[in-house]
Amino acid sequence: MRRVRPIAVVALALVVALSSACGTGGEVGPDGTDGSQSTQAATPPDDQLNLNGTVNVRFALEPASLNTFTTAGVALDQVLLDNVYQGLVAVDTNAKDQLVPSLATSWEQSPDGLTYTFRLVQNAKFHDGSPLTSADVVWSLQQVIAPGSKSLRAQDFKSVADVSAADPATVTIRLKQRDTTLLWNLAHRGGIVYKSGTDFATLDGAENGSGPFRVTQWNRGSTLTLSRWDDYRGPAPKVAKVVFHYIIEPNTANNAELTGQIDILTASDPTLLQAFRGQEDKFSVLRGTSTDEYTLAFNEANPVLANPDVRHAIRQALDKDAIIKTFGAGIRIGGPVPPQDPWYEDLSSLDQYNPENARKLLAAAGYGNGLQLTVEYPNHYIPALSDILVSNLKDVGITLNVRVVEFQTWLSKVYKNHDYELSVVIHAEARDIGNYARPEYYFGYDNKQVQQLYRDALTAETEDARNDLLRKMTRQIAEDAPCDWLFLVELNTVVRKGIYGVPQHETNNRFPLSKLAVAK
Repeated sequence: MRRVRPIAVVALALVVALSSACGTGGEVGPDGTDGSQSTQAATPPDDQLNLNGTVNVRFALEPASLNTFTTAGVALDQVLLDNVYQGLVAVDTNAKDQLVPSLATSWEQSPDGLTYTFRLVQNAKFHDGSPLTSADVVWSLQQVIAPGSKSLRAQDFKSVADVSAADPATVTIRLKQRDTTLLWNLAHRGGIVYKSGTDFATLDGAENGSGPFRVTQWNRGSTLTLSRWDDYRGPAPKVAKVVFHYIIEPNTANNAELTGQIDILTASDPTLLQAFRGQEDKFSVLRGTSTDEYTLAFNEANPVLANPDVRHAIRQALDKDAIIKTFGAGIRIGGPVPPQDPWYEDLSSLDQYNPENARKLLAAAGYGNGLQLTVEYPNHYIPALSDILVSNLKDVGITLNVRVVEFQTWLSKVYKNHDYELSVVIHAEARDIGNYARPEYYFGYDNKQVQQLYRDALTAETEDARNDLLRKMTRQIAEDAPCDWLFLVELNTVVRKGIYGVPQHETNNRFPLSKLAVAK
């Protein structure tokens, strides 16, 4: 068998530095420089830290449930992945999405790529005190791959033939065919290890993970508290508690940071960062990469939007530079892939802003006298973005009705029931290109060539071959226009002085707390 180093399996390089990508760089200070930081100060020694401290963090979106097996939405991953629940491997977002050990210390892949063998850490336990063994890993993955599985990530593990345990510390996964995404998927929701026999329905308001923190309080609609778990097998967290405050409105969130109600302001509105400029003795602003694509989806089950001329007309009617300026910061990408993915290609030249041609396309589609459409728009997104969509589309003869909905309504109406015409939502999940190969996904996008390219990429023998295939797939998706990718978010996190080890990159889909610390 081919031995894989325990430190990492795949080191993924950023293809394009964000600073050189199209888009703005965020708020610029009076001296012409960007006040955001790319690095943080080193964490002081323990004798200078308050090891019983509490850190207060603002998140925008609250999960609907704690059930990671069946509940959609990255708000749940953001809180629970790495902190409460763990898998065999994890992703280090501060190391360019490098895969790193978690419940597995090392793993091996057979020469034919069909068998993975994992060695587990010693002394791992669940929060109820029971030992975590290979039997729990096997049971958890069996629930995902079982026929009719209700796991949200069942699709990601279709290549798995069976899972077995040779002894309490060894797990073997055997595949039907090569799967270049297996390790990546194990590092996410579908790879979570649950206690064998768990009734997932009991997880709606509780948890039984194996991570360094436990959920100790959830005031729905307000806060969720994680507390340090003293029986954790690894290094103890340097804070006793982390309280997540769910604050949707950006100005309210800013005020909470300015007045000391919170210590970390994630997903800050870039147009409001000026309040923290010139206060470097009190705050720092961290710049981070993201996988957060503001996506305008077209429901191709609708006969109007099934016409590619209409979809391309909408894309060409939207001024991405004006949208980014309205939002305050962002990057034009032109497709469904962020720059940190190794198959990224800048596709912003496709369907560039051209309202004159948009009107011609609409006329060719039979809508020269106008068209009326409705967009489902989550209520935690800034209204200015929907305003510019309305304005741009009006310029080419499309009347856009904006239906503002709560996110839970969006999940039910759009994501689950596919009951929509247009939809704006942030696609924050990392490496979600596979969704475009799923006709049952809420886009309703069904391209056989794209599906074949994805199947070929999954079974490719080398990473270079996989990346070439996914690059072709990405371009085909962009040319078909099942969506318009309005922009990629640039993350800005405001941090109060004396807080260290703050997650910086891709913080909307995972927010690991193990390095968080607070000064005395």
